[in-house]
This record gives sequence, C-alpha cells and structure tokens, in this order.
Amino acid sequence: MDWKNYIESFAKDVHFAEPATNENIDGITKHLNIELPSKLLDLLKQTNGIFDNYKCPFIWPTSRIIEDNLYFRNFEGFKDIYMPFDQLLFFSDSGTGDLFGYAILNGQIQTDDIFVWDHETVSRKWIAPSLEAFLKGWITGDIST
Repeated sequence: MDWKNYIESFAKDVHFAEPATNENIDGITKHLNIELPSKLLDLLKQTNGIFDNYKCPFIWPTSRIIEDNLYFRNFEGFKDIYMPFDQLLFFSDSGTGDLFGYAILNGQIQTDDIFVWDHETVSRKWIAPSLEAFLKGWITGDIST
C-alpha cells in the first residue's frame, strides 16, 4: 500500500518523516521482542512517523515506539495499579494519556485490530478493525477516545 497517498486522500495537513531504516525497525523487534504486524511494518518503511501541523504524532517514530512501550512495561509504579502492558504494542497516543496499539497474544500480534488503552478507566477496548481504518478515523476525527 502507498501509505502517503492513502493518507493524503483524506488529510492534507499531515507531515511524513523519512522512512525508518532497517536498523530502526530491527530495534523494535530486539527491544520489545515482537514482530511488527505487516501493515505497521510497511508504513514505517515508508515514513518513520506521521505528524500534524503542530508536530504531534498520529503514528510514533520507531524510537518512541520502543521508548514508550519499554516505559509502560517496566515502570515499577505501574505494576501495582495497572494490568501488565506487555500484552499491547503501542504506536500512537491521543495526547491526553490514552494509548493506541495492537493486542499481543502468546507473544505475537494475531489480528489487524487496533485497541485503545484508556488511562482514566484503565480499560482496553477495540477501536478499529485495521491500521487503515484507525488512521482515517483518528486523523479525520471519526474516532475519539
């Protein structure tokens, strides 16, 4: 899929980073012990992050995917108040504390479904059937948390 053309078909005020390098992508696999789903992998190979006019990300760059997932998985203060975060692979956020990601089951991402982790209710709920639907809905405002 040509992600840039797809996104530009419904959004004009987005900015694309340079493509992620193989080293960037391998870092996710190495640090998070997970194979990326094919659609996210393809997107990152085309752009290492998608941003609005204020440089807020719709899709995080690989460095933030690693950093934020490791933070949520390893921060001791979260272990007593939240369910483990190693069952989710986050790749975006709402800007208000909610996080978007794929569910991990048996060490793998099983489906294209996208979930939101709500920081206020600590709930995890389905939000979109695919990365394409998530991006269109999130960028156009059809999806909200």
